[in-house]
Amino acid sequence: MRESGIDDAASARRRAARRLAVHDPHALPELDEIMAALHAEQRLYAGVQHAQHQQYLRAAACEAMAFFSAFDARAVGCVLDGSAERHSAVCLQVFADDPESVIHFLHEHAIAHDRKTRCVRLNRERTIQANLLAFTANAVAFELILLPRSALRQAPLAPAGDTAMARATLSQLRALLAGA
Repeated sequence: MRESGIDDAASARRRAARRLAVHDPHALPELDEIMAALHAEQRLYAGVQHAQHQQYLRAAACEAMAFFSAFDARAVGCVLDGSAERHSAVCLQVFADDPESVIHFLHEHAIAHDRKTRCVRLNRERTIQANLLAFTANAVAFELILLPRSALRQAPLAPAGDTAMARATLSQLRALLAGA
């Protein structure tokens, strides 16, 4: 994951399985094992620099979450779990029943962005193609995943598995930042 610039353990596992021609999913490590190994490698080889970079990205995430407070922003992904690398984007979920309101907000603040889509599993039965808005601010890459307000009550499922995705409010992220 560190060498290839992949932030998602499930994607990294699929890529490794293809590369190694492994077809039995039981022969592959679990996602939590992959993340534990990644964290251990980051501590061993990146140490203080990695910790400082995590703090920098989390502080940037806090600023962005305050900026997008009207959309109840939540931090998710590698910045939240501490596995972010130099190439990693700060990933935030924002909530609006009208995705155009978020896009309009970006335009009002002259924030140029790219628009993509990302598959998000809201629950075991429902998957949506969510808008993803990518932009850079103060040399930090950001990805906003636009979700309906109903997704605020219950976190979408993690990319692999049937567990809820970890996410944090601004106050939770500030507490994490202060405790590190």
